Amino acid sequence: MKIAASTFDEIPGVIIARKSADKQYIGSPSIAILHNGEYIASHDFFGADSSERKQGRTNIYGSSDKGETWHLLAEIYGAFWSNLFLHQQDLYLLGTDKHFGNVVIRKSIDGGATWTTPLDGQSGLILDGKFHTSAVPIVTHNNRIWRTVETTFGADSVLGKRFGSMILSAPVDADLLDVKNWQSSNALAFNQTYLNGNFNGWLEGNAVVNPIGKVCNILRVEDKTTLAEKTALISVSDDGKEAYFNSETDFVPFPGGSKKFTVRYDEITGFYWALSNIIPAELQEKYAGKNPSLIRNTLALISSTDLRNWQIKKTILKHDNELSYAFQYADWLMDSDDIVFLARTAWHDDDSAEDRSRQSNYLTFHRIKNFREC
Repeated sequence: MKIAASTFDEIPGVIIARKSADKQYIGSPSIAILHNGEYIASHDFFGADSSERKQGRTNIYGSSDKGETWHLLAEIYGAFWSNLFLHQQDLYLLGTDKHFGNVVIRKSIDGGATWTTPLDGQSGLILDGKFHTSAVPIVTHNNRIWRTVETTFGADSVLGKRFGSMILSAPVDADLLDVKNWQSSNALAFNQTYLNGNFNGWLEGNAVVNPIGKVCNILRVEDKTTLAEKTALISVSDDGKEAYFNSETDFVPFPGGSKKFTVRYDEITGFYWALSNIIPAELQEKYAGKNPSLIRNTLALISSTDLRNWQIKKTILKHDNELSYAFQYADWLMDSDDIVFLARTAWHDDDSAEDRSRQSNYLTFHRIKNFREC
């Protein structure tokens, strides 16, 4: 089945997938660009009617016309919270096998049509246990690839407060399906004293290389008491074995930092770029003192030269109703002068419905032309 431009004219972008079930939603969008120029997209399914807590399900799509049309390539069972990435000619998918599951990696040598199965430590099972992550970026540095993940401490019901931040790495020329080639840093656990006791957890970190050539982990931060959103900037030792954090200096102001975002570095401009869900000015008074992570109706392009000082460059997508509409969990790549990205889109028929912005029923594709001129 091919889905062309939007079935409903009002929905921005190109619809890749739609899920109409009331309690099953589209999550974890991820995008890759193959060496032949073909685009690959993925998403999983979450919600009460999904199989996320028993066996995750991820769909893979392809586009050979720069995102104008898409077709289903594969359905993968046992894949959840996963990201696509290209490495040495081959396509990989790395995430968990279910909600709070094992960390697993799969490989495709035919552009996403077929995939390996992570049965054991020699075929893609990296970490055995209960882990959390999302479709977060891979970075290559010092002849290693780096990717973040969260451990899960404590009871299942204590979501963000149970997450410990860590980073995985492997040599670039190693067999990525072999667990012996991976190592992990220590896990930095939740600390209730952070942010004057208002810290509610960190999650969905981005592996990045800072301006002095050190690998860092920049994470979404939960603080439900203020609209002054922020991230946590965790440092990583050169060998990838130690992660460390200074709570006095390493909580960084970041527009949209309480929601999931993707950060990537652009060598042409020397800027770090991100797509994030900022809080528009007209909602500042309405949501004062409320949870900022609920506001996902505005997606903006932001940039920084140092990972610590961020500027809003341009609003990319917006809907006036923040309760039922959202463009969230955007994953993106640079394609020449453009940014191409996927959004987990909530676009509901009933404008009066409340708190449905996280119930994303579409996967949509978008392009920002000449993004460096924004």
